[in-house]
This record gives sequence, structure tokens and C-alpha cells, in this order.
Amino acid sequence: MDVRIADDALAIACGADDVARRFEELGHSVIRRSSWGMHWLEPLIEIDGIGYGPAMVADAERIAAGAADDLSIGPIADHPFIARQTRLTFARAGRTRPLDLDDYRATGGWNGLERARAMGSAAIVEEVKRSGLRGRGGAGFPAGIKWETVRIAPGSRKFIVCNADEGDSGTFADRMVMEGDPFMLIEGMTIAALATGASQGLVYIRSEYPAAIAKMRAAVATCAAIIAPFTIEIRVGAGAYVCGEETSLLNSLEGKRGEVRAKPPLPALEGFLGCPTVVNNVLTLAAIPFILAEGAQAYADYGVGRSRGTMPIQLAGNIRHGGLFETAFGLTLGELVNDIGGGTASGRPVRAVQVGGPLGAYFPPTLFDTVFDYEAFAEAGGLIGHAGITVFDDTVDMAAMARFAFEFCAAESCGKCTPCRIGAIRGRETIERVIAGENREDNLALIEELCETMKFGSLCALGGFTPYPVLSAIQHFPEDFRR
Repeated sequence: MDVRIADDALAIACGADDVARRFEELGHSVIRRSSWGMHWLEPLIEIDGIGYGPAMVADAERIAAGAADDLSIGPIADHPFIARQTRLTFARAGRTRPLDLDDYRATGGWNGLERARAMGSAAIVEEVKRSGLRGRGGAGFPAGIKWETVRIAPGSRKFIVCNADEGDSGTFADRMVMEGDPFMLIEGMTIAALATGASQGLVYIRSEYPAAIAKMRAAVATCAAIIAPFTIEIRVGAGAYVCGEETSLLNSLEGKRGEVRAKPPLPALEGFLGCPTVVNNVLTLAAIPFILAEGAQAYADYGVGRSRGTMPIQLAGNIRHGGLFETAFGLTLGELVNDIGGGTASGRPVRAVQVGGPLGAYFPPTLFDTVFDYEAFAEAGGLIGHAGITVFDDTVDMAAMARFAFEFCAAESCGKCTPCRIGAIRGRETIERVIAGENREDNLALIEELCETMKFGSLCALGGFTPYPVLSAIQHFPEDFRR
């Protein structure tokens, strides 16, 4: 009997290795595969397509004997959490062995690269433009336009840099790609190289992801002949949040202090080592193989408005069904939190949802009809960012959360610009005076002025986005600031 268990870092943290060893002791063949993304059920055991979870070591014998109905979720592919998804980027999740080239090729791997090699650089870029793919890491800038800028930029050396510095709280999609489907990311980077004339790629991974680092290094070595003459190097960051910003990341890659560069020049013209450089995050590059294999229109058929394709959404925090849910743009925030996420894990009412990491805006239930797309979120005073959704129940103190936003910015600022370096500290001090009841209205007005300065005066999004959680907390939860 074959027993399939994820070798994903989250599954391992929940005890998957111990459970796997127990099945082997019982004489069963164990296959370590990628994660399905249903993290609340890990360790999730799959036998003949039927899932059992969360499974402990003590459950192995009765699961193998077919006597664990209490843990059975039925056919995994038919589970509502999986069946309701539109999986393009995570089509292989839960189905393949991460470092098995045969598995990858049997599920459509390298098809996009083969087509790209027959197209030429201009045609590849045009395909990406027509797909409507926008950067999945922050502002949603069109990927094809960035690629075209690098393609036509003068210079004999060009680079593809993958930003895998996944530092936002409650996000784990990048990690799941690198640990579960690393060849897809490598294929996407190789296609980007063909499109722009780049000869070398670098993947910048946060040091907190040792399993992803090991998987990517092994994957690059395994497929080196397939992607040649393009080469990829894995670099490890030192843990600075600001290195998620592309110019800070480039400085770090060059061995310099991780601090923001003034723009212009843009990295597409003067990036790594002063050469034209594509900087895309993991999810952007991971979407490329599907677009090239199936065509731009097949990708653009999903989504709404200018938000085309699918988005891997990460459900975290105080939520019943935490995990990764990939869907076409167009669902509402309420559907994602309540219908798919199952509401809070505590069973208490949802009070606030933060979307876009620690610098994302807070949304109250009254805004749960907001459609999950770039323009709708911008209109509602928020941002999608890396699509991390963190849920809070009615015990949360939103004044404390606003204070945390300033505190986080102060701790993570690179110190390059005054609005971020000084503004975050003054903001934290002013919020503390509000919480203490000192001149509340005057200090709240001062915070609004300070946020305006940080938003429009900071060199990068760290200082520029800090006002989102602060002002949304004050706007939607004023009672917490006036107790």
C-alpha cells in the first residue's frame, strides 16, 4: 500500500516525518509529495486518493487498517476547499514529488519553455503582455512591460532576479512553490531569460526558509542541462524585511547594506551590478509556464477587469481553515474569510481582516463585499500585496495593532530616508499618547498628518505603506482609540 505524505515545511513542523516513519515501520511504502495546501489538516495522509488528517503517529495503524473514519475527509480532490479552487500555479500541489523530473514532465512541465524557445524574445514578451499578468508581490505592475523594458535596454549583460524574500506575516505561497514545485519556478525564470536576453538568474531566498533553500539548490542542479546555457544561482538573505523591496534586495545581492536605492534609474535599466535586470517575485515567475504552454488568452480568460488570471491567496491568523486557496480574481473578501476559511478558529465573531501583510489595511466585516482585485482594494483604501489574509476575532485591540504597525516599521527601516526612519518612531510615541488618553483628538490629527508625510515622502513601500494599517484602524475602529 502506498502512503502519500507531504514533505512541506509546515507538514514537517506538524509531525509529518514522525508519521511517515511509523507507516514505514508498519511495512508500507511512503511517498513524500508536495502539500495540497490544506494546512489545518496537516499531517494529511493520502491512501488511494482518500485523505486522513490531521494524523498523529498513534493514528497510523488504524489509518492503514481502514479504521479511521473519524479522520477521513473522503477523496481529497473532491474536498470543497480543493474543488472550489482554480489551480493554475498550484496545479501540481499535492500530486507530484517536488524533485522528480519525470513527475514534472508528465504533468506538462517544460512545455512552456519548449514553446518559448521556438517563439523569439519579442513574441514571448507580447504573450506575457496579452495575458494581463501583473506582479504578484505588491503594486501589481504589468510583468510584460517590465520584461520589454529589459529586452530593449542596451547592455551585453542582463539578469533575472527572483525575489523570494517572503517576509509578510501570514504568507507562505512562495515557500510552497519552492518546496513543492521548484522546477516550475526555474522554468519561469528561464522563459524570462529567453524573453529579455539574460544569461544568469539569481533567486534571493530568506534565511528562515532552510527547506526551500535546499530544495531550490537541488532542483537547479538536477535540471541544469535542461535550462542551459541559462544558469541560476541561489542566494540567501540575512533576514531584513526591507530586502523584500527590489532595490534593497539588489544591494544585498551585491554584498552591500540592504537599503533602498533612489529611483530613477529603475532596476530594469540599471539593476544588479548596474545591468538591466528583471526583478519579479516567485508567484509572478511561477505563472509564466502556464501562460507560455497554454497561451495568453487561456490565462486572461480568468479574473475581472484589469486583474487577470488567478491569485494564490493565503488564509492565516485566527481562521478555521488556514491554508492556500488559488482562485481567479472576483470573489469577495467575505467569501474568502467566511465561506472558504470557515470564520474564526476561536468561534468568536470576525472583527478585522488584514490583507497584504503587516503593512496592509484592516477591513471590518462591513467591507466584506469588497471584490478581491487590485482596483477594488485600492478604491477601498487597501492593497492586495502578496495576497495574505490574516483574520482577527472580536478580542483584538485595534489601537494596539496600529501601534504595532509603527513599531514594525521602526524596527525594519533601513534608515535611508527621514520619513520612514524618524516618522515610524514619532508615530509609535504619538499612538502611545493616544492610548494613554493624552490630548487624543490633537494626537490623532497629528498621526494623520504624519501618515501623509510617510506615504508620499518615503523612498519605498516600507514607509509608504505603514499608513495603511494605521489609518484603516483609526477609520474603521475609532472606539479603540477613545477608550
